[in-house]
Amino acid sequence: MAWLKWLRGRQGTGYDKMLLATARWPLPFDCYLLRYPQGSAIPPHTDPVTDKRHYRLNIVVKRAVEGGDFLCATPIFATARIKLFRPDACEHAVSEVKKGSRYVFSLGWVLPSQVTR
Repeated sequence: MAWLKWLRGRQGTGYDKMLLATARWPLPFDCYLLRYPQGSAIPPHTDPVTDKRHYRLNIVVKRAVEGGDFLCATPIFATARIKLFRPDACEHAVSEVKKGSRYVFSLGWVLPSQVTR
């Protein structure tokens, strides 16, 4: 499939992403395969959205031999391979991949802001 191709990640830190699926309705979402080659890392950051709540589920498909650890102080749920977090509300990062490469299946979606009364 010609549309399946690697693109540079938006942090400009050496990781690549391949868009697998996306939709705007009924629930806006995106689904990527992320590739972190040796030497890549993502510095601490948030992914702000306006008037919405952003969620992301990352599943580590292949761990790096050394490094490439996901860092997030307050994930919603986390195991060695599964990370569910709010990228808009929680600063997150990936440590440098020192040996090998890391692959992650990443599914993200946004929900309207909660209405408070």
